Amino acid sequence: MRRDRGDHGPRRAPLRDPRPHRAGRLSVLDFGVIASNFRFLVVQGLFGLGGFAGGTLRLAIPAIVLGFVLGIFIGLARLARSRWIRLPATLYVEFFRGVPLVMVIFWIWFIIPQLLRLPIPEYGVALTAFVIFEAAYFGEIVRAGIQSVPRGQVEAATAVGLTGAQTMRFVVLPQAIRNMVPALVTQMIVLFKDTSLASIIGYVDLTKAAQIVNNREIKPFELYLFVAVVYFAFTYSMSRYARRFERRPSAV
Repeated sequence: MRRDRGDHGPRRAPLRDPRPHRAGRLSVLDFGVIASNFRFLVVQGLFGLGGFAGGTLRLAIPAIVLGFVLGIFIGLARLARSRWIRLPATLYVEFFRGVPLVMVIFWIWFIIPQLLRLPIPEYGVALTAFVIFEAAYFGEIVRAGIQSVPRGQVEAATAVGLTGAQTMRFVVLPQAIRNMVPALVTQMIVLFKDTSLASIIGYVDLTKAAQIVNNREIKPFELYLFVAVVYFAFTYSMSRYARRFERRPSAV
């Protein structure tokens, strides 16, 4: 008579392949949260066209343009012969390059409204802080770009009768801008990514919009992966365009 071995002693649980378990965990990821909140994330968070005061591009583009324009004047002032013009520009650059951007945002958010006794909206605070702060870096880039132009170019322009302003406009700046392109694009990329710091004062940029959605949906991986992809797409496109722009004048 055969004995049934299955009736004696504890039975061992069959071994399971851990791979289905991992696949099950991956299946929990729900990227549908991006689609269901796409309008808020992109229209509001990225472009700033929603009901909140915000938008990454709405802040980054004016900050780049105004910061660069102010940086041109600062860079030219750094090269001025007059000490009374050169010294304040130098102090401006050294000061703002020595303090963190978040500190500048806090200064304008807390101190300026008390001095003016007027409330300043989040967008105005963020834009002012970015323009003032980034102008110091753009100014140094402009100064270095102008100094990279061979002095013989200036002497040749003077020899044919161009004034100092004409030499700067038609001879120095066109060559300097080409030399500035790599550093300018790098600084623009830094500014674009730093716009997320404006969320500390309630400014709803792309990162803040993802945080708001995550507080409701609890999908941090999907949301912040989407944010990372958007940032990468913009910064990579800027780098590619800069390389094309850099090669274009050399072919002429």
